[in-house]
Amino acid sequence: MESLSPNIFVNSMDETIAFYKSIGFQVVMTVPEAGNDFVWAMMANGNVTFMFQTFASLGDELPEISRQNGASQLLYIKLKKIRDFFELIKDKVKILKPLDKTFYGATEFSILDNNNYVLTFAEDE
Repeated sequence: MESLSPNIFVNSMDETIAFYKSIGFQVVMTVPEAGNDFVWAMMANGNVTFMFQTFASLGDELPEISRQNGASQLLYIKLKKIRDFFELIKDKVKILKPLDKTFYGATEFSILDNNNYVLTFAEDE
């Protein structure tokens, strides 16, 4: 195995791209490659890569995938300078859990993205 890149299903690609840009991600690739009405996008920040795909683009494929926003998962993202990152985004996002030192030694905080997915950011300080 070489990597893991979650493909996250969303209703609005424009809103999702705008949200992730606001917390420091960059668009790497889209389908279609240019124009508007993207049905898929890859975004990255450092070594963290997410793929986003519209529910509508699924059509009748993979009926097992829920057609609702959010999921019973948490995306755990490790980074450096967590306190600086928290200060950078805290007024742009919904904070679910503020900065906190865990019993296992990590400093973490959790946010809710625009599609109701939970992102937890962590640093081993």
